[in-house]
Amino acid sequence: MRHYRYLADKRSRETGVVSSELATFYGLSLALFVALFAIHHALAETKPTPSAIEVSEYGYRVVSQERFDRDNFTQGLEFYRGRLYVSSGLYGQSVIRVYDFPEMSLIRSVPIDSRIFAEGLTIIDNQLILLSWRERVMLVYSLPDLNLVGQSPLPGQGWGATHHDSVLWFSDGSDKLYSADLAAGGRVEVLPVTLGGQPIRHLNELEWVDDEIWANVWQTDRIVRIDPATGQVTGTINLAGLLPDEERLRDTDVLNGIARHAETGSIWVTGKRWPWLYEIVLEKSAP
Repeated sequence: MRHYRYLADKRSRETGVVSSELATFYGLSLALFVALFAIHHALAETKPTPSAIEVSEYGYRVVSQERFDRDNFTQGLEFYRGRLYVSSGLYGQSVIRVYDFPEMSLIRSVPIDSRIFAEGLTIIDNQLILLSWRERVMLVYSLPDLNLVGQSPLPGQGWGATHHDSVLWFSDGSDKLYSADLAAGGRVEVLPVTLGGQPIRHLNELEWVDDEIWANVWQTDRIVRIDPATGQVTGTINLAGLLPDEERLRDTDVLNGIARHAETGSIWVTGKRWPWLYEIVLEKSAP
């Protein structure tokens, strides 16, 4: 794992998005924090690929399911204080939706600037962090009112986001994850992710689950379980067939969205323009 520390230019990059007052996380401004990410991938040195480990393979069993709004082009999914927060993408249609859970009644819908394609979200210290895809901007909203309180530049594309305590994790669609401890100065760590000793790309939506990071692999029915200390994939979850063919419409898209319910420990998954939110348990595949 390679470490980086940079001095930040306090001027925000021009993003074409109207700026608002920058929020502060644990005394570290988002402008400073996100500026720490301003490194080109070509500059990121990585240590040699670790030795491959045995990777467990899992299937699944559906425990329950809840109706889900097909309008959600799901990018981020997170439970927080009895509510389900969803970021839905596409230009001109991006929105944050908040639902009561498990009733799934819509509480609030907050549209995003039409020039922004919303991506992953996570919630830290009662603030919702939303990534954008190509616009190179991170938006910060206060909870529970979902007022936009800050924005900062990103060095590249934003895909998935999650956190553990004060550590924020990002994906950008590559084979790397990025993290920074917001309570300890914001030092950036770049973590290459490997499966069987080889890089695994297209890491998308993220969720912290029992000391692992689970990641959707874009355009597949797979979730990979990543050891955040080494970057090695320790398990793969095959969710093929989760959404029945008869439930698929012309605009139904890929599996995307993982959320762990903190109170129950249950795991919920869905996809882009899916009509269901599924609670699943894993079943070890036969060798």
